[in-house]
Amino acid sequence: MGKRVLLFVVTNIAIVITITIVFSLLGFAGFIGPDGGLMLAPLALFSLIWGMGGALISLQLSRWIAKRAMGVQLIDGRSGNDTLDWLHTTVLRQARQAGLPEPEVGVYESQEVNAFATGPSRKRSLVAVSTGLLRAMDRREVEGVLAHEVSHIANGDMVTMTLIQGVVNAFVIFFSRIVAFAVRQAVDSRAAGLISFVVMIVMQIALGLLGSMVTAWFSRQREFRADAGGAALAGRDAMVGALRKLQRTAQLVDASEPALAAFKISGRKGWMALFSTHPDLELRIAALESAR
Repeated sequence: MGKRVLLFVVTNIAIVITITIVFSLLGFAGFIGPDGGLMLAPLALFSLIWGMGGALISLQLSRWIAKRAMGVQLIDGRSGNDTLDWLHTTVLRQARQAGLPEPEVGVYESQEVNAFATGPSRKRSLVAVSTGLLRAMDRREVEGVLAHEVSHIANGDMVTMTLIQGVVNAFVIFFSRIVAFAVRQAVDSRAAGLISFVVMIVMQIALGLLGSMVTAWFSRQREFRADAGGAALAGRDAMVGALRKLQRTAQLVDASEPALAAFKISGRKGWMALFSTHPDLELRIAALESAR
């Protein structure tokens, strides 16, 4: 766990440094005018670069981060292990069915029953499966899970999610600074700068929570689409069977690290479902069965 946290901290520091260098090269002089007024165009550019820049850099690093954060070991179909070679062959077959270039295929050691797809593009994608999933499911069920992940790649979900996250980030940065500037102008106090800074932080947190609800909603919709795509590739019965097996093993999914939530299969219930990247499994099963 410590290694994963350190990896994400280092990655975010690298993103901040990169974007700071970009601003320096652009000669960015800030968004407060000589008369003390707020210049909206420079602020919008600042927000867009920070919002979209961070998201796009994270996307480019996503496959690399996933391999190291989850300890993914790539397989090539020539290991001599019947299960691993079958896994590799199945992913490549489904990718061809979906009209995709061959993704990287990997396995990571974990008791949790889980799989994920990631990568910056269809040509540079990764499908990874936990050893716990291979032990818990029969091959027909595994095919359903793999088809779901291949459908994520075919749908371009990683890129779409990145663009949505980038836009949300930009709006959060933009409006939090507008509110903070308005407060600073309204407060007649020596502490106006400190007060506006606190307001900006509070607004970023509040707007960030609202924004995360938007991105989580879209993420849940993409799961339904990937289920439908998985049913088309592997068969509806295989997809439903896989989801039912996931229901019975949901307690094995490690949800202790929110930064890795997008790599997990299970969803949340109650009001926390608003922040969940995955829908409740019962809803996913019902959606597939109602489409018969």
